[in-house]
Amino acid sequence: MSEETPKMPKTIWALGFVSLLMDVSSETIHGLLPVFLISVLGANYTMVGLIEGVGEGTALAFKVLSGPISDRLGKRKPIVFFGYALGTISKPLFAIAQTPAFVLGARFFDRIGKGIRGAPRDAMIADIAPPSIRGRAFGLRQSLDTVGAFTGPLLAILLMGWTNGNYRAVFWFALVPGVMSVAMLFFGVQEPEVQQSGEQKKVSWGSVREFPRVFWIASIAGAILQLARFSEAFLILRVKGLGLSLNWSPVVLVVMNIIYSLAAYPIGWLSDRFRREWFLFAGFIVLICANFVLGFATNLTIAFAGISLWGLHMGLTQGTLSALVADSSPAYLRGTAFGLFNLLSAVALFLASGIAGVLWDQIGPKMTFLASATFSFIGMAILAAMYGRRLLSRRA
Repeated sequence: MSEETPKMPKTIWALGFVSLLMDVSSETIHGLLPVFLISVLGANYTMVGLIEGVGEGTALAFKVLSGPISDRLGKRKPIVFFGYALGTISKPLFAIAQTPAFVLGARFFDRIGKGIRGAPRDAMIADIAPPSIRGRAFGLRQSLDTVGAFTGPLLAILLMGWTNGNYRAVFWFALVPGVMSVAMLFFGVQEPEVQQSGEQKKVSWGSVREFPRVFWIASIAGAILQLARFSEAFLILRVKGLGLSLNWSPVVLVVMNIIYSLAAYPIGWLSDRFRREWFLFAGFIVLICANFVLGFATNLTIAFAGISLWGLHMGLTQGTLSALVADSSPAYLRGTAFGLFNLLSAVALFLASGIAGVLWDQIGPKMTFLASATFSFIGMAILAAMYGRRLLSRRA
């Protein structure tokens, strides 16, 4: 007689809805930001790449600080709360920005908040979810987060129409769901009980020696994936170049994130039953296909097919990587594990967005996407070499 599958803990549902609301807030701005930078503030594509690379790289880099701190304190919610609060406070800065440099500062401030909350939140999910449903738990959180990621751009489209194209008014409105997210976290998320042990007091950077080989493989795979996948701002600029009107540019994120949201939970469910590495490997293949479609797209229909594939690759890889990190790290070092994982990804993402911007300015969009496809292929080959026979077995 098979064991009964554990129920999804309520705290994971609550964390999912907190992420959903914050993503509505953030993506209402980010869906318009590339076009706002170029059309209103006069930035070039290299500047857009720099802003996106610094922003997302900052978010990932700060996880390397907040994760170990949460391990040492034995508490994660206060750090998660501070990160969400910081992200909310940053939203008005976009509305008052007058130069690309000011947007760079606002993006940096906003992403610090994201970075602070990310690792302890993921560690909290790993603390709460039983191992048998860990993939499903990360998939659920990612799916709800991504519902917010496509609701935000939809809201941006509606508000742009209602305000007659007033970017700054839309950016001010984004503060509202941010405040709701912080309130839900404060009142709706219960701090999980942390195991008290002597080990917990010994957390230090020297503790990384305790991470097994599979953790480092997952971390390297995540970094290579980030190097192959530059900021989604370039997806928006791609369809703009193919004729999509400015007010409709956020629909790119809507389409991508609908596919991402629909894929994330079932992939998480399947990764609890089969090898997680299968889905990571498949994600590289889908990303290669997405880049070729986007690179050679001649009209909006083809471009949106590529964007849909981009969303599918996100659904295949993001929750899977989180579950692999959680599976391969000691319980009392989970915050540190997620911090290190995201530090490697931060460096790769900063390089990827910078490279994308320079290639776009100097050669054109086709070369940008072909470069991403090349990195994806290299990553897939490295992943196959590192995992070897693990990819051929059904389970460990």
